[in-house]
Amino acid sequence: MIEIKNVNKNFGETSILRDVSFVCEEGKTNLIIGGSGSGKTVLMKCIVGLFEIDNGGIYYHGRSFSELNFTERKEIRKEIGMVFQGGALFDSMTVEENLAFPLTMFTDMNKNDKRDRVNFCLSRVNLENVNKKFPSELSGGMKKRVAIARAIVMNPKYLFCDEPNSGLDPQTSIVIDNLIMEITQEYGITTLINTHDMNSVLEHGDKIFFIYKGQLWWEGDKETVLTASNKELRDLVFASKILREFRK
Repeated sequence: MIEIKNVNKNFGETSILRDVSFVCEEGKTNLIIGGSGSGKTVLMKCIVGLFEIDNGGIYYHGRSFSELNFTERKEIRKEIGMVFQGGALFDSMTVEENLAFPLTMFTDMNKNDKRDRVNFCLSRVNLENVNKKFPSELSGGMKKRVAIARAIVMNPKYLFCDEPNSGLDPQTSIVIDNLIMEITQEYGITTLINTHDMNSVLEHGDKIFFIYKGQLWWEGDKETVLTASNKELRDLVFASKILREFRK
C-alpha cells in the first residue's frame, strides 16, 4: 500500500500540488489522470523521491519515505520499478546491459544469475533474441517493453509508469496496457500509472485519481468514471473521447 497524506509541492512562488491525499490499492492498477499542467507528473516524481515535497507525507506500507534521507531510502528504492515516459533506456548500452544495470547496482548476483534474470524478464514481455541490440535498433513498442522488463527485473513491490502509451499507435498501446495489467496481477504489484489515455482508464482503472489544478478533485474506478457528476472530470473524459474519435 502507498499512502499519500496532505502533500504540497511548490516551485518558487508557484503552487503545484495542494494538500493531496489518497491511498493506492495494493496489488491493483491505480491511475492518476488529469489535463496538461495539472500536476500529475510532479506528483508521481514526488512519490518516488525525484522531487522533495514541501509538506505532508508519503508512506510505503507504513514506512515514512518522505522522512528518510537519501541513504535510508535505498531499501525502499530496491522495491520500486519505474517506466519513464520516453523509456529512459541507456542508448550506449545493449538491451541486456540496460536490464542488468539495476542488478549490478543493487544486488550481489553473479554474471550467470544476472543473465538468467534478464532473459526471464525479456521473455515475460515477449521479447527474445534482442539481448545484443541497442535501443536505436528497436521500435517504439519494443522500447516500452524493454523499459517494463527493466522495471520488473528487481522483482519490485511497486511499479510506476509515467505515460506508458505516449507516442504509441492505438494497437501497440493496448498491448502495453495489457502487459502492465498482467504483470500487476501476476506478481501482486501495487501499480501507479500517469495517463491521459481514456482507453487505459476504462479498461484497467481499478482505482482512479483525478488531479485538477494541483488538487485531488475526484477518485473512483472504471465503473464510475463515466457517470461521475464532477464537471471538470466530465470535461476531461469528453475531450478525450472526441480526440480518440478524431484519430480513428
